[in-house]
Amino acid sequence: MEKRLIIAIVLSILVLVLWQALMVKKPESGQRIEPVPPTETSEQAALEKKPPVSPEKEQPAPASIPAEDLQAVASGVEEKVVIDTSLYRAEWSNKGGVLLSWRLKKHKNDKKEDLELVPQKAFETGKFPFALQTEEAAVSDAANAAFYKTIAASTTLQDGQKGEVKFEYSDGKNLRIEKTFVLTGGTYDVGIEVHAWKGGLEVEPGLLWGPGIGNPSPAEMKQRFSSSTGAAVLVSGRVYRLDERKYKPEQNSFNFADWAAYEENYFAALFVLPPQKGIAVLQKEIKENTASFYLAVRRPQRAFIGPKDFDALKAYGHDAKKIINFGFFGAIAEILLVSIKYIHKWVPNWGIAIIIMTFIIKIIFFPLTYSSMKSMAKMQELQPKIKALRAKYKKAKQDIEQRRQMNEEMMRLYKEHGVNPAGGCLPLLIQLPVFWGVFRMLVVAVEFRHSPFGLWIKDLSVKDPYYITPILMGITQFIQQKMTPTSADPAQARMMMIMPVVMTVFFMNFQSGLILYWLTQNALQIGQQVLMNRMANKKKSETHGKRRKD
Repeated sequence: MEKRLIIAIVLSILVLVLWQALMVKKPESGQRIEPVPPTETSEQAALEKKPPVSPEKEQPAPASIPAEDLQAVASGVEEKVVIDTSLYRAEWSNKGGVLLSWRLKKHKNDKKEDLELVPQKAFETGKFPFALQTEEAAVSDAANAAFYKTIAASTTLQDGQKGEVKFEYSDGKNLRIEKTFVLTGGTYDVGIEVHAWKGGLEVEPGLLWGPGIGNPSPAEMKQRFSSSTGAAVLVSGRVYRLDERKYKPEQNSFNFADWAAYEENYFAALFVLPPQKGIAVLQKEIKENTASFYLAVRRPQRAFIGPKDFDALKAYGHDAKKIINFGFFGAIAEILLVSIKYIHKWVPNWGIAIIIMTFIIKIIFFPLTYSSMKSMAKMQELQPKIKALRAKYKKAKQDIEQRRQMNEEMMRLYKEHGVNPAGGCLPLLIQLPVFWGVFRMLVVAVEFRHSPFGLWIKDLSVKDPYYITPILMGITQFIQQKMTPTSADPAQARMMMIMPVVMTVFFMNFQSGLILYWLTQNALQIGQQVLMNRMANKKKSETHGKRRKD
């Protein structure tokens, strides 16, 4: 029974891990744009495709621009505008009206510097976040190389205070572009308004984010349990994710999007699009055998550029919290995250908060665990009779009739002694979704990034550098297994002693926060088993005492 239970749990965890790693949500029929060849020009054209319009609702004619507004508007030199807030420091350039830097003050890189979300690779490719993209490459190139007139000045915004950065450009012939960005101190929100006219008629421009997001070091990427980056798109309440490593040209574009984001595990640049009208495309460019990925969006209205903080995203609205990939048991992971954040308000150490949360979970599931232990103990007491039945029906494996008779007598035996053969397994399997919820929460919650526990554990979001906690977890697993009542025969029991070793190896490279949870769980289980064994021994002593008196 215990052998099947542990194997089932291990296999379930493996299946969930593999499912999370391999399954990619594919767009539903009618939501994806028709496949386009993997060329830069065709991908830009895909961005300009419009959703179908009903016959009774004609599209408005493109807005024209007065002739006097086509006078040349530009700057002769590059100018930079710096916006400083309590959360970030943003640097804009009038060359293309793009973002050069977005440094988060409350999040650091491996060198303890403010975390930069604008990729360094942008300086190599020359294409920066908020670069313009139209269906004509020549227009896009001209717009992104021009020196815009800047209507803004470097400033510091207090929390709640708004600031505007505006760029204007006209070649004096047939092209005019206006970009306006509204920033608010104390939030990661950016209001966006972009207009472009060609030949006096307004065209629908797209904006880019990329290449990629952030500048994680190779060492940081290696340490992370989840290191994928790519696009995430919300369509009809469902999030579709496009991993850079699994890029497919035929699955790179979406119609009817509510928002689209370029994301990594902890941070994102999320663009709010016109409801059910947005178009988003993940683009791939290859230059000198190096691939660069960009997210192109049409008519973005707002942007959230910052950490995937659950509270901040929930307050932001637009279903932005769905950018956090909580996985299969997402509702459970959300509840656990809210709970542990509440605990952290009172105990300002995320490691201790994990321990307290584990203790609370253990109390909640105590009735189930107690039931499981009682069932296992009863099964252990019945083992002599079960072995006698199996000896009586030796040929049960070959003889169907003997197998039927043995099963009937076995069920009568269970019924007489009030034993449920599945009673030891089901309560523990019911707890599996909670374990998976804890696992996903610890993988994706930005709160655990760079959060120390103490001593040698400096970051709960990466593996234990000295593998001390995984080894302790294996030792406590072994002790727990030795103490737990078993109905297995001696040969099977010896085989099961290998499981702690298997579990230790399996969890060796998991994030230390998860190992801390499992280690605490094992320690509490050992204490609970000691208590249960004492209660069982006391009950046996009382029963034997009564029998002697009788």
